[in-house]
Amino acid sequence: MTELDMKRIPEHIAIIMDGNGRWATERGRERSFGHQAGVEAVRRITAECVRLGVKYLTLYTFSTENWNRPEDEISALMGLVLTSLEDEIFMKHNVRFRVIGDLKRLPDDVQKKLQQTIDRTSQNTAMTMVVALSYSSRWEITEAVRKIVAEVHDMDELPQNFLKHLATGGIRQEDITEEFVSQHLATSFMPDPDLLIRTGGELRISNYLLWQIAYTELYFCDTYWPDFSEKDLHKAIFDYQSRQRRYGKTEAQVEDEEKEK
Repeated sequence: MTELDMKRIPEHIAIIMDGNGRWATERGRERSFGHQAGVEAVRRITAECVRLGVKYLTLYTFSTENWNRPEDEISALMGLVLTSLEDEIFMKHNVRFRVIGDLKRLPDDVQKKLQQTIDRTSQNTAMTMVVALSYSSRWEITEAVRKIVAEVHDMDELPQNFLKHLATGGIRQEDITEEFVSQHLATSFMPDPDLLIRTGGELRISNYLLWQIAYTELYFCDTYWPDFSEKDLHKAIFDYQSRQRRYGKTEAQVEDEEKEK
């Protein structure tokens, strides 16, 4: 902790919280027990991120592929979402809550609770916690394309396309930029992650924020999510701070820009 540069704390940290099930299995318990322990890790890491000054924390909670898991595990996970959203950590630490994903697939009571938590925490300002629930990046990009196509279709329906080339309406080919696509993604309200952490020892991204992590620093560790501690978070941030983010530039260019600041 004492070696961290508090002026270079990542603004946005995304985490793939992997290893809950294996953590429980190694202890002879049901997988749901690991997910419950994972909630405790969410609480302590959320509190520590607020303390460090992180502005956005995005947690990969349940992917669209996870719907293929056994029904009893899915049911336990949905129940855990309901109970964990009762946690006062949001108000205690001034954390705003947001959620991204294909929420229509969630049970009605879960959808209702999610919206209640979003509304209740909407004025909190210390940090935004974003939960990726029933989410996958391919789903998100597909939805963005659908939205863009719908906008084009709407403009084609106008009489004689009279707004087609006006700044106030219509989509032209040259309008389709990276920024334009980003504005149609579920994450349009926040910056791209600076640091992506994956726990549990796996070395893959698993369909998570594929568009957004184009220049994100990646950090993998063997620690299962229920055991991930504040110290582990510090290690990840320290590793992040030891790297030079070049965004396609040369090392010399980046160093010259740093000298000019």
